[in-house]
Amino acid sequence: MSISGLVRSLISFYGILVFAYVILSWFRPTGAIYDVYRVLAQVCEPYVGIFRRIVPPMGPVDFSPWVAVLVLQYLIGPVLVTLLRTAGL
Repeated sequence: MSISGLVRSLISFYGILVFAYVILSWFRPTGAIYDVYRVLAQVCEPYVGIFRRIVPPMGPVDFSPWVAVLVLQYLIGPVLVTLLRTAGL
């Protein structure tokens, strides 16, 4: 696997982590699930928080995680992979 393929896989995996973080935030996690939620919050919130400042919640619905994943998948990911391929990695 090339470095660009690895980067693409890591970006997809991070998108899945953000999705899991969003799903768990809809519930009141307890016990071991709360520990998973805390870890996901520590991993995802620094990136998602950027978009929370840009995209305000619309009532009880927060679209910032979805915007964060879309930007990651369709903007940052392709640009990074293209740069790595251009560099021959």
